[in-house]
Amino acid sequence: MPMIALVDDDKNILTSVTIALEAEGFHVRTYTDGATALTALDANPPDMAVLDIKMPRMDGMELLRRLRVKGSFPVIFLTSKDDEVDEVLGLKMGADDYIRKPFSQRLLIERIRAVLRRADVNAGRGEDRGEGAKPMIRGKLVLDPQRHVCTWNGEDVTLTVTEFLLLQALALRPGHVKSRDQLMDVAYDDQVYVDDRTIDSHIKRLRKKFKLVDDSFSAIETLYGVGYRYNEAGTRS
Repeated sequence: MPMIALVDDDKNILTSVTIALEAEGFHVRTYTDGATALTALDANPPDMAVLDIKMPRMDGMELLRRLRVKGSFPVIFLTSKDDEVDEVLGLKMGADDYIRKPFSQRLLIERIRAVLRRADVNAGRGEDRGEGAKPMIRGKLVLDPQRHVCTWNGEDVTLTVTEFLLLQALALRPGHVKSRDQLMDVAYDDQVYVDDRTIDSHIKRLRKKFKLVDDSFSAIETLYGVGYRYNEAGTRS
């Protein structure tokens, strides 16, 4: 069963969530602050991490930023704020989902399962099924779902599971427009509600990552009011 890392300074949450997850068959490791978690997770990455945003020594945002330097395992944020500033920022930084406190343990477990299902990129689904087992080559872009590897012009681009699935959906049929609703269906299960801004945040994050290796990257196009498409012509020199 998957290993879940829980990072929260509230020991009551750690205890109750650990009991709930272990009852569902998950393995769990817990940490009460970000600095301790960073050392442990760098040395032994979990299948998924659930991070509280507000913690002593190192908050969840900084922890995620440092974790993303080396790895891309899925991350769900826990936030107690009433506004959505931290949630949107977290998604821009590469989180896969978020859930607000107080939350039901059942909802958190369903979110964890949903993100883990998205992490199983070999399975494929819908129109992507059958193409997920072999590398996809689109100009300078190479996507290898089996190894969860993305390269652009030979340079590695580290993507989260959600980013990988969104890019794969767009690149599968270059030139064809994907609406935000269609992209939500690719990246999220029915149990998880997200709005348009969530997809937009993921796309912005994707573009930023590719521009770090190629400042002229323009293969992901926005059609305002419609959605996004992958322009293979934009991948050529």
